[in-house]
Amino acid sequence: MKRRWMRRILAALLVCGILLSVDVATAAQEEIRANDLYATSAVLMDGESGRILYEKNGSQIMPMASTTKIMTCIVALEYGDLSDEVTVSAYAASQPKVHLGMSKGNVYKMEDLLYSLMLESHNDTAVAIAEHIGGQKLNLPDAAERTSEESKQAVAAFAELMNGKASEIGCENTWYITPNGLDATQAVLLENGETAEKIHSTTAAELALVMRYCAWLSPQRENFLNITRRRSYSFTDVSGKRSHSCTNHNSFLDMMEGALTGKTGFTNAAGYCYVGALEQDGRKYTVALLACGWPNNKNWKWADTRTLMEYGLENYEIRRLEDFVYDENRLQDIVVEEGQTGKLGEQASVNVKIERAREPDFPGMLLGSWEEIQVDCQMETKLQAPVTEGAPVGSITYSLQGKTFLTERILAAETVDKINFYWCLGKIISFFLIL
Repeated sequence: MKRRWMRRILAALLVCGILLSVDVATAAQEEIRANDLYATSAVLMDGESGRILYEKNGSQIMPMASTTKIMTCIVALEYGDLSDEVTVSAYAASQPKVHLGMSKGNVYKMEDLLYSLMLESHNDTAVAIAEHIGGQKLNLPDAAERTSEESKQAVAAFAELMNGKASEIGCENTWYITPNGLDATQAVLLENGETAEKIHSTTAAELALVMRYCAWLSPQRENFLNITRRRSYSFTDVSGKRSHSCTNHNSFLDMMEGALTGKTGFTNAAGYCYVGALEQDGRKYTVALLACGWPNNKNWKWADTRTLMEYGLENYEIRRLEDFVYDENRLQDIVVEEGQTGKLGEQASVNVKIERAREPDFPGMLLGSWEEIQVDCQMETKLQAPVTEGAPVGSITYSLQGKTFLTERILAAETVDKINFYWCLGKIISFFLIL
């Protein structure tokens, strides 16, 4: 008897211990997610769908330093050509460190300068690239002959392209002034006629969106990845007289399996910043960090990047459309009032079908094991003839946490004409002929 009670007590203690360990583990996970980041602003994003999986002050507008250069690079790739010859202006050559050490009148291939831009983060290179494309847009004199004011106009024209691309990607709180990410302010004329002062800035959420575009969506994504993944690169100017070597400073490339690309940044106002992308087992992630410490905390950004990426890899799996798609066999025919049928007295109805989303419309999304997709089917219960094949009669919406991410239409699968005099006459004649 005593042994039986002892066994019960031990079992109860064991159960309590298990429950306690689960609670502690859950609390620890929440603590890691909420508190174990150095960055003032941070985002982990699903690179496939663009959904934010984790954020810490993700919508806070902040300076972005040289993470700017991922936009500079993608705009240069989309509006320029790798074989373009870029002439250096006096204004570009005057940019502060970190710089390539250009001189006025030097000429370089665009492709070579993009390696200088992304591997070494050269500020003079960024301005030379911006001037080349912006100057073409404004039809300005050759860069070597430009005044400082004309060079600034060319850079401003390039910044317009950057801001236009940001808007196209879906950014609403990002504002580019410089192509190199140096801290800057600008007076902007608002629609109401008033003037506001903007700073060169973004949010962690929007910086992650830009990286998602560069790594996976841009028509120039392969060139972008080829450049940003290169570990070292050597080149000369067009004359062959000036030689340069670049080394990639993106330590993340060697930190984790599937590390794809990234860009560091630092200014006194922005602190250490980083944006990176990873792809592993079909799962795509982007991490964006703003104000992730100041000197001497240069390595905090790598710790935060690993923390967020590992959290994403451990807690999310890719889900495709076929994993949760609504079963078309569940749909019922819809009654059609005054619709023609095979014989008098029958109730007309119409078959329906789902206009299925295709993989390009929804390639998939990352979901946690605790997350459920809500599927809502709304369909007409009765229609008035005539009904045309292909007419929309309902919809199926797929949502997560109250936000719809996909809608499929329900369509009439056939045409049902309205009863008229000639139809009635034909049916009556058929009836008597049968008799």
